[in-house]
Amino acid sequence: MAEKEKTKTQEESEKEQAEKETSTPESKVEKSSEEKAKDTEKKESEGDEEEEKEEKKSESKESKSSEEKTEESSEKSKEEDTEKTAEELTDEMAEEAEKEEEKSKPKKRWRDMDEKERKREIIRSWAPKTKLGKKVKSGKIKDIDEILDNNMKILEPEIVDALIDVKTDLIAMGQAKGKFGGGKRRVWRQTQRKTGEGNIPTFSALAVVGDENGHVGIGIGRSMETLPARDKAIRKAKLNIFKIVRGDGSFDSIGKGKTSIPFKVQGKAGSVRLELIPAAPGTGLVVGDELKKILRLAGIKDIYSKTFGKVRTSFNLVKACVKALKKTKSRQKLKEKLKNE
Repeated sequence: MAEKEKTKTQEESEKEQAEKETSTPESKVEKSSEEKAKDTEKKESEGDEEEEKEEKKSESKESKSSEEKTEESSEKSKEEDTEKTAEELTDEMAEEAEKEEEKSKPKKRWRDMDEKERKREIIRSWAPKTKLGKKVKSGKIKDIDEILDNNMKILEPEIVDALIDVKTDLIAMGQAKGKFGGGKRRVWRQTQRKTGEGNIPTFSALAVVGDENGHVGIGIGRSMETLPARDKAIRKAKLNIFKIVRGDGSFDSIGKGKTSIPFKVQGKAGSVRLELIPAAPGTGLVVGDELKKILRLAGIKDIYSKTFGKVRTSFNLVKACVKALKKTKSRQKLKEKLKNE
């Protein structure tokens, strides 16, 4: 039995050797091809790794350059910011110093201020509510003719104060109480209302405003006291301001077209009818005392006039004068239209 097993093992070993001998060239070929493939894969992987390394290096260089640039830009921006902050700080310091100086200065009372100082204070503390007022306060509109030529409605008196140098005057349309027909004329017209508690007086005033350069306006104010009535009248006169056209009454234009009116105009109010006639330079204002106040503030120096009706009613006389002056602009527009046609 032992011999048989030995022989079987010998035979099996011989068969294995024979198979190995037969399979060696093929296996060698296969092994060599596999080795070649592995070598190529290794080389490719090595090449990819090198490319990746080069890409990483280039990316790192680019990132470094970008970082350097960002650092430079940040440094520049920091320098600019520091410069700006320094300028802002200096501006703030100057503003604070001005504020401190203003605080340290004793504030003037309203009654101690001049007219110019009062006007500056009014414009400085003015908070406009209308679109037109905001444009004037911001500086977009700098000429009052732009407002009047476009027929814009003025709803804030500060608009007129900001654009022109306004001068005011009051018309004497009242009469002082007294014996034998009363005393002299005065600017307050007093009326009374009867009630169960007694007489309640009211005062009215007629104000004229202008810049002596072709802009004028009138307004009436009523109140239980005199000064509030005056303030209301001046406020309404500023809101009712209008533009007139001036001319020259001489043939040779000595007054350069700004001393009189360009043509005859008429105005009517109540029973009063007024006719204004151009006059040559040097003539002066040949009109009543109350009309002189309006024409001076309008910038007219030479004029003739004719009046009809009850002229002693100053209110109607002033209204007739204003209507006549407004016709200078309307007739001028008609002339321009006819010329263009």
